Amino acid sequence: MKKMKLLALAAAAVFAGSLAAAPQVGQPAPAFTVKDSAGQVHSLQDFAGKNVVLEWTNHDCPFVVKHYQGNMQQLQQDLTAQDVVWLSVISSAPGKQGHVNQAKSDELTSSRGAAPTAVIFDEDGVMGKAYDARTTPHMYVIDKNGVLQYMGGIDSIPSAKVEDIQTATPYFANAAKAVLAGQAPDPAVSRPYGCSIKY
Repeated sequence: MKKMKLLALAAAAVFAGSLAAAPQVGQPAPAFTVKDSAGQVHSLQDFAGKNVVLEWTNHDCPFVVKHYQGNMQQLQQDLTAQDVVWLSVISSAPGKQGHVNQAKSDELTSSRGAAPTAVIFDEDGVMGKAYDARTTPHMYVIDKNGVLQYMGGIDSIPSAKVEDIQTATPYFANAAKAVLAGQAPDPAVSRPYGCSIKY
């Protein structure tokens, strides 16, 4: 009986630990150290004092393709012009859909007219799992103090149709605007949609 109780307590502790590990809006964003397409190392602490956007991406995903018809590029341009650091994160594992090498990543950025601050690689999935990133796209906004302020979908219509962008509520854009104004996003969490990340 005692052994069963100990096992139950251990299981509860593990469960509580896994809950604590999940990212929480209003709490410090999970730390990361990753390389970009130029081989440069980036850590979250490097961006102290700056607002940061994390965008999980997979160029083969139709939901990503939808937003790269101009919407994502415009968002990148608008926010980086306001000194926001925009990191496009590729968590696709080697051999899985969406995985690219550095040269292919740079080619995609150029050919699509994308404008992130950097494209970063998370081949082992450590960063993606720390953020509980589930889909491409999956969007996050971190404020100047390193606090996670928004996580979720790019907008309210979970489709791969470009024409739906105009009528959707732009959750992510609204959240970024709020953070830039020193306000709390509403909603601060929304359901992400897209292709599952290929860990």
